[in-house]
Amino acid sequence: MFGLTRIIPRYVLGELLRVFLMALACMTGLVLLFGIAREALREGLGGAQVLRLVPYLLPDALRFTIPGTVLFAVSVVYGRIAGTNELLALKSLGINPLTVLVPAYVLSFVLSLVTVLLSDIAVSWGRSGVRRVVLEAIEQIAYSRLQLNRSYSTPAFSINVKDVQGKKLIRPVISIYDRKRKKNITINSRYAELDSDGKVLIFRCYDGRVDVQGELSYRFPDVMEREIPLEQFKSVGGTVSPSWLSLRQVRVELVKVQQDIRELEDELALKGVTQLLAMDLGALFSKEWKTNYRERDNLYFLYHRLRTEPPRRWAGGFSCFCFALVGSGVAIRRRNATVMGSFFLCFLPVLLVYYPLLAFGVQQAKNGTLPPYVVWLGNVVMLAAGLWILRKVLRY
Repeated sequence: MFGLTRIIPRYVLGELLRVFLMALACMTGLVLLFGIAREALREGLGGAQVLRLVPYLLPDALRFTIPGTVLFAVSVVYGRIAGTNELLALKSLGINPLTVLVPAYVLSFVLSLVTVLLSDIAVSWGRSGVRRVVLEAIEQIAYSRLQLNRSYSTPAFSINVKDVQGKKLIRPVISIYDRKRKKNITINSRYAELDSDGKVLIFRCYDGRVDVQGELSYRFPDVMEREIPLEQFKSVGGTVSPSWLSLRQVRVELVKVQQDIRELEDELALKGVTQLLAMDLGALFSKEWKTNYRERDNLYFLYHRLRTEPPRRWAGGFSCFCFALVGSGVAIRRRNATVMGSFFLCFLPVLLVYYPLLAFGVQQAKNGTLPPYVVWLGNVVMLAAGLWILRKVLRY
């Protein structure tokens, strides 16, 4: 008897891993193919750039496919075990059904931790890598878009041309956002060329005019070069979304934002008291206060987003454990049903209950309406359902 209690968990774990890895390879391959095709079509990437995207898109694909694959694996394995009455046979020998179920729970718990780690890698290293591949191919992308649409734009610049002849842009109108002056610079020239060394994008313009918004305008008869560092293509404002940060970076940014909020509120309090003591009613009701309040609201919104990000990733990762708990119980209870029937019976509540509750929790937490741990609501509901089903499995 003791030997069986050691052999059975290893056997079940082996079956789970076999089904899980086969399904994971298929599902991840499909998701990865879709992601690569989407990036290639959206950015106009060539074959070499597409191949370079694969390792950077893989963590993002895995963090989405692992929870669904865990659900599929437990549905297949435990549906077969229950369908062939193996579980009844073990019960008749006095072996607790948990002996069969524990491997799924242990595996799903480990995979939950892996999924959280993959989420961290995907949003920091993975997305940064995709962006780097795109930026390094910016010259090729710009030329292909200009040949096709006669226009191309990014957060850092936009180009409209009359024609493209080889590498020569005919009658281009180039608008560049100057981050230091916070103004647009418009260049009209007879023709221009683009060049990139992987670090900067160079505009080489011939015989044209430069207009700096609201400042000056001058003509150049020969050639003028303008360089834009590729790092500026992230965003014009320079603000990186919390969803692009690692959990460690989120903690650092959260401390900074809290400090910024305290400093701004102290500054506004001092400013308000000063104006009130001076009886400067015009200043108290000026538009400047609306701007200050808007700045404070933006900081609070960023603060709530940063607070929401860690529990959101942990809740998403531990959906693996919740899905395994529900899926194994349902598969055993429906022992005479088809495997796919059990899988879809579990997958439907996941789509209709778990993900809507997760989306609701994330939205409310980001707005600051509810505390960040509300993102675990979907996990709690699935966990409660799984424990209720498990109780029935153990009793009957």
